[in-house]
Amino acid sequence: MTTMPDRNRRTQAAPDTRPPADERPTEDTDLFDYDAELRPHNDHLRAAARIGPRERVLDIGCGTGGTTREAARAAVAGSALGVDVCARMLDRARRLGHDQGLTNITYAQADAQTHRFPPTHFDTCISRFGTMFFADPVAAFTNIGRALRPAARLVLLVWQDRDRNEWATAIRRTLPDPTTAATPPTGGPDAFSLADPTVTERILTAAGFTDVTFTDVHEPVYYGPDSATAFEAVRRLKEFDDRLAGLDPATAEQARTRLRATLAAHETDTGVYFDSHAWLVTAHRP
Repeated sequence: MTTMPDRNRRTQAAPDTRPPADERPTEDTDLFDYDAELRPHNDHLRAAARIGPRERVLDIGCGTGGTTREAARAAVAGSALGVDVCARMLDRARRLGHDQGLTNITYAQADAQTHRFPPTHFDTCISRFGTMFFADPVAAFTNIGRALRPAARLVLLVWQDRDRNEWATAIRRTLPDPTTAATPPTGGPDAFSLADPTVTERILTAAGFTDVTFTDVHEPVYYGPDSATAFEAVRRLKEFDDRLAGLDPATAEQARTRLRATLAAHETDTGVYFDSHAWLVTAHRP
């Protein structure tokens, strides 16, 4: 295992990472906009993937397709397949791809752990925070590996520990009983299930991958142009409203007030940002 620092970290505290006009959703506004939130991370993923013009690219957990569209633009004489379990996100991905004139891109609603991909077909597999939720990660990466040709590249972004991600800790502290809320669930997949490089390397090695490396990525995440928009964005995250659902109205409103204050404290001239740390994981198929 090789672990490297992030040499490409942005020096400004709050860069302008707002999405371009053709990437801004005009419908399905109750979907959280992960493409806007994670835009600074895309540069790291793109640089590591080094997608060539004739490559066939597989994008796992593609969401609304921002990374898939980038892959399709790079693989101008190749193709890109985005896979996700959320039908509504894929609907938006297809609309954006069509609107942007991308003809070498397709999407599939499927669980990458069990989906029957064409064997030894893809040159590169990418994923931006889409591989942490598998019920059986070894089985999932083994299945993905079968879809890759020999010497193909695997390039993943996964979150580091919760305590290193302000977006997770600060928002959780606004919930009732923050001490309990700060403790992640155990015994199943969650957003931080691949945070430990030793565990992740063991999973990938068991799935047949080699040359596993980890590079620290330290970038802000974007929650909206202002705190009011950010408040509505956070409420689209299932965890927040689920935690409030069983509370009495006064306690729930206190949590919303704390959330508004937290978001206001993170508002800058270019939007609302939280700190984050991720691993850029690379590996090869023998």
